[in-house]
Amino acid sequence: MKTLVLGIESSCDETAVALLLSEKEGEAPRLLSSIISSQIPLHRLHGGVVPELASRNHSANLPALLRESLDKAGCTVADVDVFAATAGPGLVAALLVGNTTGKALALAAGKPFVAVNHLEGHLLSPFVAHPAGLVPHLGLLASGGHTLFVDVRCIGDYRLLGRSLDDAAGEAFDKVGKMLDLPYPGGPEIDKRAALGDPAAFDLPRPMLHEPHLNVSFSGLKTAVLYLLPKLCPSGNPHDLPEQMLNDLCASVQQAIIDVLIGKAMRAIRQTKHRTLAISGGVSCNAALRTRLADACEKNGVEFILPPNSLTTDNAAMIAFAALLKARAGQTSPLDTPVDPNLRLADAENRA
Repeated sequence: MKTLVLGIESSCDETAVALLLSEKEGEAPRLLSSIISSQIPLHRLHGGVVPELASRNHSANLPALLRESLDKAGCTVADVDVFAATAGPGLVAALLVGNTTGKALALAAGKPFVAVNHLEGHLLSPFVAHPAGLVPHLGLLASGGHTLFVDVRCIGDYRLLGRSLDDAAGEAFDKVGKMLDLPYPGGPEIDKRAALGDPAAFDLPRPMLHEPHLNVSFSGLKTAVLYLLPKLCPSGNPHDLPEQMLNDLCASVQQAIIDVLIGKAMRAIRQTKHRTLAISGGVSCNAALRTRLADACEKNGVEFILPPNSLTTDNAAMIAFAALLKARAGQTSPLDTPVDPNLRLADAENRA
């Protein structure tokens, strides 16, 4: 059955709209348009996301993005079969902008609305263009706010295996980047510098790496860097660090994070006996993580699925794709479904 889905994402500091067309169930859908307006330059001035600024800019940017996305896809609002928007988790004022817009469009068009969990969007993003569609797999979601290991059975059936108990992987990258006074966001900057550094230069902790459970913790790594900096730079100014030392420190931090993520992912694969691993979220852009995870999967006979770079950070294509699968399964949402800044993937205690 032919289905055109319009997705809206506004959970944090990116405003995004996408149109996804499914012409036949069992075939990969076509992404007709995916427009993202990033607020990074605005929030970089403050060293992080300012919620009120994010919300105001979503309101200012969204109407033009909707027009641009529809024009690029060659569609009108009347052509859309399903409207979708992120319902959480995220910044509540930011969520309200996109979510309310999606509901208003659905109401005006007389079409179904699907409230999408932002984490679910990321989790499913590697399968947007996958020929076999969504398959059972181990999902590793590594982003600024979350690090999750999830047993994915089918749409809506997710079992949480492990999570970050404090700082997520992306958060650790960004906080270390802030300590080093690198441009915001810190993760991509550390990745660039790490390529020029020695990952064995500094002996940094790998918290919980050898614990039998699948939870992770990166606050200890961040603290280790905090105590190491005064020894390397008595002035307290990270700009006084020699260039190569800064690169070596970035490489060592990155290596510690990657070692933990890969060690836990391979343990989760052994426990679940899945033969497919999919990684998603902003941290999946990290070049060294991609390479080493691909090598580990090949060594263990595991299929490794990555989303394209354009779908790793916050985007509306993943929201539209999740909505498509949910609509097919009859999981549409009432228009009074609230946004929830702390929304979980499922309500059951043992789930994400």
